[in-house]
Amino acid sequence: MLIEVVNVVILALLAVTALAAVRLNDLFAVTMMFGIYSLLATIMFVVLDAIDVAFTEAAVGVGISTVLMLGTIGLVGRRARKVSHRPILPLIVVIITGAALVYGTLDMPRFTDPTAPVHQHLGPYFLNESPDQIGIPNVVTSILASYRGYDTLGELAVIFTAGIGVLGLLGLRRRKRPGHEGGAR
Repeated sequence: MLIEVVNVVILALLAVTALAAVRLNDLFAVTMMFGIYSLLATIMFVVLDAIDVAFTEAAVGVGISTVLMLGTIGLVGRRARKVSHRPILPLIVVIITGAALVYGTLDMPRFTDPTAPVHQHLGPYFLNESPDQIGIPNVVTSILASYRGYDTLGELAVIFTAGIGVLGLLGLRRRKRPGHEGGAR
């Protein structure tokens, strides 16, 4: 019972933080709201016993993303420009994507359903075969380190590529200093 209350409180705080981030015009405050949002998501993952996902969220969401957004603010300034039109197209895209995601979950088995296919085939296989195949007694560690090793490597490659791309974009636009016309520095 208590864990459900904690989950609801964290989800409510996530919603409030997201709404605050959308409503603010100060980009520094928005960056801080996104950092708080990522911190709350990290706490939610810890509560759900997904420690590996919590570490990733803490490193990428709170750490790297916040640093990159602060670097971007240093280049573009703190104030957001006023939008001259109604952003209806992005709203339509978000609604369609959300509807597709909800539709995709309708045929999923009930949460904690012991007759779900994952509990009938994959779970017993990994529990029984993992210690012999991998040699690591902890099943979760063996799955993350071995079975999902290529997946984790792929995730790291995507994060690295995104970071290099953002740094490249930030480096393309250089601020002009007063009194300098672009010669040698």
